[in-house]
Amino acid sequence: MDPAAVQGVARLVGDNVERVVVGKRREVLLVLVALLCRGHVLIEDVPGVGKTVLAKAVARSIGSTFKRIQFTPDLLPSDVTGVNVFNQQTGRFEYRPGPVVAQLVLADEINRATPKTQAALLEAMEEAQVTVDGITHKLPEPFVVLATENPIEYEGTFPLPEAQLDRFLIRMRMGYPGREGELEMLERQHRAHPLDSLQQAVRLEDLVTAQAAVREVHVAAPIGEYIVALVEATRHHDDVYLGASPRGSLALYNASRAWAALHGRDYVTPDDVKALAEPTLAHRVIVNPAARIKNVDSRVVVGDVLAMMPVPGAQPAGAAPRGWGRRGSGA
Repeated sequence: MDPAAVQGVARLVGDNVERVVVGKRREVLLVLVALLCRGHVLIEDVPGVGKTVLAKAVARSIGSTFKRIQFTPDLLPSDVTGVNVFNQQTGRFEYRPGPVVAQLVLADEINRATPKTQAALLEAMEEAQVTVDGITHKLPEPFVVLATENPIEYEGTFPLPEAQLDRFLIRMRMGYPGREGELEMLERQHRAHPLDSLQQAVRLEDLVTAQAAVREVHVAAPIGEYIVALVEATRHHDDVYLGASPRGSLALYNASRAWAALHGRDYVTPDDVKALAEPTLAHRVIVNPAARIKNVDSRVVVGDVLAMMPVPGAQPAGAAPRGWGRRGSGA
């Protein structure tokens, strides 16, 4: 499958999802990037903007198995991974799969579960497997987690540990729809919810083929150096306590290839890297307390790094951005 075919698959899925989720083309494309990279997505936004509907619409559009886990403080790790149950007829313990055993898993309000339960997803997200009573069980392919959380309400929540945040390929926000989009949403739901009649748009086999095609997208050496330089720069910014990890470099590398394929190209450009830098790196950066007092967050830091770093084949313009001191290598 060539990049044009990948673009065709993405267009079919995107158009189908937009029958339900109005005016969120970029957000839909970011989820498609994660699907093509077999990565996971953290959707962070206020209630009622369509986070859960987006996950359900994507699952129906690609024909994948779908399970939903409603995270609550009393949820146990075994409620996620499954348990071994003794079968009296056979005299053996049998594995009863938990809801994590699906191709697309919606982890709803993931920050409401305790850290112990959140940790039950770590092995699944990184290695596509779960271990129960010492026995490892492979998860179906492709395996993707779409997690949601409300960044406004903190009562009864447990912040995600950095180790788990680092396992999400992309963090994104839905945002409110525009005025026209909200009016269109009202019109579409006049008689019934469009999700009820949403049909499959592509075969799951087509998605797997597209995933293989993305791995063939070419990344020139200067682009690879640009990606590494951006990630390294987050580690030297004056407002940063902890910069992006090497997993962040790999995430930006793979996401840029998927973004290029979604636009019908078999090679990555600097603009592809720029488009995916904030969704793939910002949640891996920890801003120091002094910067937080000044309302500087990780997204601002990534913007600073993008403004500072020379683009391959272009000359840098302007002075170094705010917050960039002597510790910044710049290249």
